[in-house]
Amino acid sequence: MEKDTTNAEALPTLDGEDVAAISDASAQLEALVAQRDQLEKEKAELNARLLRLAAEFDNFRKRTEREKAEAIEYGSYDALKALLPVLDDFERAQKMEVADSEYARGMALIYQRMAEAMRKLGLEPIESEGKPFDPNIHFAIDRCESPDVDVDTVVAEYQRGYIFKSRLLRAAMVKVAVKG
Repeated sequence: MEKDTTNAEALPTLDGEDVAAISDASAQLEALVAQRDQLEKEKAELNARLLRLAAEFDNFRKRTEREKAEAIEYGSYDALKALLPVLDDFERAQKMEVADSEYARGMALIYQRMAEAMRKLGLEPIESEGKPFDPNIHFAIDRCESPDVDVDTVVAEYQRGYIFKSRLLRAAMVKVAVKG
């Protein structure tokens, strides 16, 4: 009988130092895998954060551009609102009788030029008398019974309202017909 020595010779024997080295290498490998996984997780978090910041910046840029465009388009809003009482005064002055016709013509000319300049800036008067009452553009300060006018119709305008570039600048103060 012959002895089979091939298997026994092929397997090396491990001593204590070899087992410790393999155990140490295995622990290092596990530590490196854990470190790699942690770095991949941090990378994914940083990428997500970067995408969020890029989106926030893009939204900020768009909002800033929109606000800038609105500021340019509606920049004269406050100036026109401040000039409305002057325009109202000119309208009242034109309704008064004046002995000097040249003076009256001069007032009318000034009013006309001022109104035209404001129109060019985007100011539009709200036509109210005879129109249906609209709470979005009219401010009812008086009511009256009127049999010859439909209910909720503006019968008188106390102060003209204005729209500036499709935005309400000032509501018209009106008198509204009610059921009698």
